[in-house]
Amino acid sequence: MKRIALLSLLILCAAQIASAQDWARAALQKSPRHAEWVTVKHDGRSVETFVVYPESKNKTPVVLIIHEIFGMTDWVQDLADQVAAAGYIAVAPDLLSGMGPNGGRSSDFAEGKTMEAVSHLNPDQVTADLNAAADYAMKIPASNGKLFVGGFCWGGGQSFRFATNRADLAAAFVFYGPPPDKDTMARIKAPVYGFYAGNDARIGAMIPDAVAQMKAAGKTYDIVMYEGAGHGFMRAGEAPDAKDADKKARAEAWARWKSLLIK
Repeated sequence: MKRIALLSLLILCAAQIASAQDWARAALQKSPRHAEWVTVKHDGRSVETFVVYPESKNKTPVVLIIHEIFGMTDWVQDLADQVAAAGYIAVAPDLLSGMGPNGGRSSDFAEGKTMEAVSHLNPDQVTADLNAAADYAMKIPASNGKLFVGGFCWGGGQSFRFATNRADLAAAFVFYGPPPDKDTMARIKAPVYGFYAGNDARIGAMIPDAVAQMKAAGKTYDIVMYEGAGHGFMRAGEAPDAKDADKKARAEAWARWKSLLIK
């Protein structure tokens, strides 16, 4: 059943993929903030990680960003810049690092091949990569030691799952991603906030059980459904051809996310 659910999620994500993200690349190129690629090494792996710094004189929290099933796209990098603009150190690891042709990363895959590659990533490797990126980020001199995680689509599910494996998270933000196994929810220490699309039947069908399971485990799981929006609305809502419902959902979700980050 889980395999069927995963395949359905992949099909859903594929249907929503942007054919081009020139608009995101253009926005990133105009950013005044300092951004850099760093190589985070652990256990024989090298994880290429995109880091963007806020324009701040004070130390700031870190937001670990987990990309969609499409890998490290221009949109993910632009989103990281927007998170930095909001006042946070944004750290976005490319979880396909070393997995591409000739040991490359997301940008080295042929068009349309990243989805399959991400879907076959080893969960333990993903957790280790995320932990390594988080550990690196926490040691950045400009960090104040507070760590958040947020993910989108496939990354939304990984954000929820990461909360079961990382005890020092301040909060986890799940954007239209599936919940983890209910038996792992007892390990969650941080509050989990969900952002879901009203027109997203596959993911939406999972939420009632997740709410009940998190409640039974005594965990905080605060969700909002954005009516009329489709899966992937945080990206789709920024595109030049965005639907009104996705634009509205994206604006409301972005405002909510920022309000939760400062709590």
